Amino acid sequence: MFNIQKAVSRLSFAPKLKEIQVTDIKKGIGVFTPQPDKPVSFAALKEALRKAGYTLDAAEVTITGRLEREGQAWWLVASPSSQRFALEGRNLESVLSGVAPGDQIEVVGGWKTEGAGGSAREVVTPREAKRAGGGAAKASALRATPTFTDGVRFQQASFTSAFAPANDDADAFPSVTLPLAPIRVTSPGLTVYKGGAVVPRLYLIKQHLGGLGVNRQLLDVSVSYTPTQRVQLEAEVPVSRTSFDDGASSGSGAGLGNVTLWGKYRFYRTVKTYGDRQAAARFGLELPTGKKDAPSAQQVNAPAFVRQQLSPISGGLSPHFDVAFSQAGGRFIFGGNAEGILRSERAGYRLGHEVRVQTDTEYVLLPRDYPTPGKELFAILETTFVHRGTGRVGGQDVAGSDTTEFYLAPGLQYAAAPRFVVEGSYQFPVVRNTGSQVLRTDRSVLLGVRYLF
Repeated sequence: MFNIQKAVSRLSFAPKLKEIQVTDIKKGIGVFTPQPDKPVSFAALKEALRKAGYTLDAAEVTITGRLEREGQAWWLVASPSSQRFALEGRNLESVLSGVAPGDQIEVVGGWKTEGAGGSAREVVTPREAKRAGGGAAKASALRATPTFTDGVRFQQASFTSAFAPANDDADAFPSVTLPLAPIRVTSPGLTVYKGGAVVPRLYLIKQHLGGLGVNRQLLDVSVSYTPTQRVQLEAEVPVSRTSFDDGASSGSGAGLGNVTLWGKYRFYRTVKTYGDRQAAARFGLELPTGKKDAPSAQQVNAPAFVRQQLSPISGGLSPHFDVAFSQAGGRFIFGGNAEGILRSERAGYRLGHEVRVQTDTEYVLLPRDYPTPGKELFAILETTFVHRGTGRVGGQDVAGSDTTEFYLAPGLQYAAAPRFVVEGSYQFPVVRNTGSQVLRTDRSVLLGVRYLF
């Protein structure tokens, strides 16, 4: 919903973003009061919504101004913008009975733009007219007869036919029925069209291998930007601190991990009432930017491959390939993704090539009944299946370095505001078929926030 608000806010006659409000979350109805001294345009509103992924096919407008007649033509001149609206319709004379040229009246009716460029004009087909005391133009993008308030009212394609979804140009604004994304699972959705998100996340991870205990604190910050209705660009920067204790000695280290650059292309979306389906492909390139130094044999009594796992990296330059899908309906959201990672060596070390399959199930817990967006609490259960092949160290394959694991991660996500979300999840292993030289993850706590801009 934030994305459609942002699209409308770019109009010359729109108010500030924060003054564009959603008044009915299920029907997607919003309201704003245009600037009183600016002319309004149905065509401009339609184009703004098209760029946000929706086609406006019907609108209704309320205008207050001075009634004028030129020959057989009726016009309404809005105050204080002095914008002229042509009045048309089969029942026009009947609707305007009781008012006369020069009267200040309020007109309610269907709205459209005829023509283009310098010859364009705003046309209203009145269904109601009454004397009024003056005021600015007001518009409503509603198919049904609305109860008018000051300002522009609009509806969203997901829920009514007032905005029909574009066939090949649907945008990924955060839906009012969806959180911004799953917590750990890749989302096929994009962030804000011609905007983006900042997502800092803190992971608290506990691992072990025999008598060696390992604790990691990983801060991962991602910044994304959506330049088109189908493409999202993202940079992910991890910084980690790792401490270890094998009973005889202990130590710690910190450093930058490998930075990953991502590009996502959403190739499928179909909008339906109170939800949607969408799918996207994502390609990432993990850069060899991280600290490669690992503890020495004097610092920890473990094989070289195990000690390398205490560094912030998993190898060198590595491409990532990812396909994600999600489906929403009512209070339930389901999704999943499959990802492949081809690891390359750095300083003679890498983990094995990786395949990940993840699923996401979400349910809107609270509020039970909410007319306006925000303050939603989502219960989330995510699963992760990981298979990792044979790793290498010193240029040689390492026996006992492959692994197959399955994790569950229950979590909560809270939409504190349309642009701000807090989230957390607790991941634990259900199946760990790990080799003799692979650190075993006992738990992973994730705490994060998301901010849209």
